[in-house]
Amino acid sequence: MGGREQRARRGRGGRVAGVVGLAALATLAWAARDVPAALGGRLTGARAERVRRSPQFHDGAFHNPADVRTTIADPGRNLLWELLFGQQRRRPTRPVPLLRPAPGSGDERELAVVWYGHASALVEIEGRRVLLDPVWSDRCSPSQVVGPRRLHAPPVGLDELPPVDAIVISHDHYDHLDMATVCRLWDTQAAPFLVPLGIGAHLDRWGVPADRIVELDWAESHRVAGLTITATAAQHFSGRGLRRDGTLWGSWVLAGTHRRVFYTGDSGYFPGYADIGETYGPFDVTLTQIGAYDRAWPNIHMFPEEAVVAHLDVRGGLLVPVHWCTFNLALHDWAEPVNRLWREAKARGVRIAVPRPGERVVVDDPPAVDAWWDQVA
Repeated sequence: MGGREQRARRGRGGRVAGVVGLAALATLAWAARDVPAALGGRLTGARAERVRRSPQFHDGAFHNPADVRTTIADPGRNLLWELLFGQQRRRPTRPVPLLRPAPGSGDERELAVVWYGHASALVEIEGRRVLLDPVWSDRCSPSQVVGPRRLHAPPVGLDELPPVDAIVISHDHYDHLDMATVCRLWDTQAAPFLVPLGIGAHLDRWGVPADRIVELDWAESHRVAGLTITATAAQHFSGRGLRRDGTLWGSWVLAGTHRRVFYTGDSGYFPGYADIGETYGPFDVTLTQIGAYDRAWPNIHMFPEEAVVAHLDVRGGLLVPVHWCTFNLALHDWAEPVNRLWREAKARGVRIAVPRPGERVVVDDPPAVDAWWDQVA
């Protein structure tokens, strides 16, 4: 009798374990269901041939102007241990304050920037609107179950965005190119997507019509709605899966008849900023990357002090920092990038505006810097 009971218990335990295992596999499959599509498309046909003709492409990949290290390495330092157990305060301790963008004045001479968090921003220039690197998903990851999660909600919904004239993407990393956001935008907006070479393959896979995709190499321009939008150089890398540097990365110039805007995208500091300033500047405002830096990857993200130098190199007027606040992507304190930027800007006599997510900055009348982040850091 006892033996039969033990065998029955073992049988029930085996069935329970089997059910749990199947449930775990089902959960894993559900979590990974969108991953293959999120990885993007492959270069084929005319697009692949155009990539091969690029001066930036050789030996099967895109390259930076200088031979710099783009891998993460810091000998003698355990980055994983620091990530898991480091003492940095990488998240705010209170909710990040969000604002709804104030309405524009209707004056086409007004130049304004709405920063939505991280690198997502709307530039209003000479009556036109350009959306930069929109990411509205909860995670910057191929899966919406795992990966870096937002530290604050988007200040407005995607469906609340006004009609835009162009959507500009700097490169294909997940915190700058998000499949769900792209799919929603091509459905709700009529604007073309302006992207560096190769990224059109991702958009193709996600259903964006071919006539809405404009791929540019560095120094190539496209006219849209009276604006000249030019892809310019940056020092970074690309990749959404195991392969790296199969698509190009870049910075962007937005030029109207009278006003000019520069967006760095992601980049380490490099001498090309002076060339950009000489060729396309001066700029009324720059949107300059300041966050997610570390000495383990100094060539692919600028330190805040370098961001100020880059702004001066391109002959910028007002500096609006981006690429901070929204995602925890590095080992520094959450508020460190903007604090370092503010100190360096004051030392160098550079005007900055540090908006709350959703705040609309009028470039000719920017809000005073009030250190709002200190209240939540």
